[in-house]
Amino acid sequence: MPAMPTLFLDRDGVINVRTPGDYVKIPAEFVFEPRGPEALGLLSPYFSRIVVLTNQSGIGKGLMTESQLAIVHVYMLTGIRLAGGRIDGIYYCPHRSDAGCNCRKPATGMALQAQTEFPEIDFRDAWLVGDSVCDMELAQTLGIRTVLIEGKEEEASRLAEMPLDHRFESLWAFARWYVAR
Repeated sequence: MPAMPTLFLDRDGVINVRTPGDYVKIPAEFVFEPRGPEALGLLSPYFSRIVVLTNQSGIGKGLMTESQLAIVHVYMLTGIRLAGGRIDGIYYCPHRSDAGCNCRKPATGMALQAQTEFPEIDFRDAWLVGDSVCDMELAQTLGIRTVLIEGKEEEASRLAEMPLDHRFESLWAFARWYVAR
């Protein structure tokens, strides 16, 4: 039986509703995208690993703590589990965009960290679902198939010019397509 692929997911704008100009700091501010948890329930049997890669510069800016982020992620994981889905790992970059770190997307540090923890991850047999230029650039650097969730208006012109594998209006739309193919 062939190995199953890996699914990498951005968080904000893919799993939960983005809060432009702000950060999700507490569970009450975390709003799932419509049918997001159900999408992960649908996708879970088709992927060996499902991993979240998320830039969280609100920590580096002092607007939230890593403990607050952990509480938000427990809330997220609970909602996903209740819908029959799973997340195998969450990797986040706490740094500001000017920090020059190797983990902030589009840098590959978080994906490489996931591969270290889960050595079966093969980037050539993986998908990355994200809503931003940095998500797509990370995927392209590592040879991961790209799935853009459209809607990030401030990057629409740059995203329109990028050669991407797939574009969908939501994680739910991607899940339905993926399972039916």
